[in-house]
Amino acid sequence: MREWSIGEKILRIVEGNIALLDVEAIVNAANKNLKLGGGVAGAIKTYGGPSIQEECDRLAPIEVGQAVITSGGKLKAKYVIHAVGPVYGEGDEERKLASATLASLNIARDYQIKSIAFPAISTGIFGFPMERCSQIMLPVTIDFLKKYDYPQVVIFCLYGQEAYHIFETTATQILSGSE
Repeated sequence: MREWSIGEKILRIVEGNIALLDVEAIVNAANKNLKLGGGVAGAIKTYGGPSIQEECDRLAPIEVGQAVITSGGKLKAKYVIHAVGPVYGEGDEERKLASATLASLNIARDYQIKSIAFPAISTGIFGFPMERCSQIMLPVTIDFLKKYDYPQVVIFCLYGQEAYHIFETTATQILSGSE
């Protein structure tokens, strides 16, 4: 785990299963139809139960770069924010990924969610490069933390040591100018 203070806010990078985190909201790397399939969504479906998918079915479809909120079902998290990231190669992916990140943070601000955890959106089956993902999601998040009261704690929960190391390195470069 690695943690930085941004004003009175916290940015934390951890490795693990996002569906098991004890935070107020977790972000699901969703598809446009909000179907909970594999990866992060599969873990949310497994641990959160069928009520999350039922809520998603009422909200779908949404566009790439957008996000919606549901309850957390049986998860420790009270909410799940479903953010649709781009499929690598579809065009304008960097803007779309930044938009999905910002849409999730805006929902957290609007709901006054204190703690939120993000996965590396679009890096699984959607094929987005992990390093580029970190270079888009982290600056958007850091800028947001500097401007708004909520969320107060943002966690990037990465699956696997390689993803963790990439996000930790990017955050260190942005926040300390070293490494």
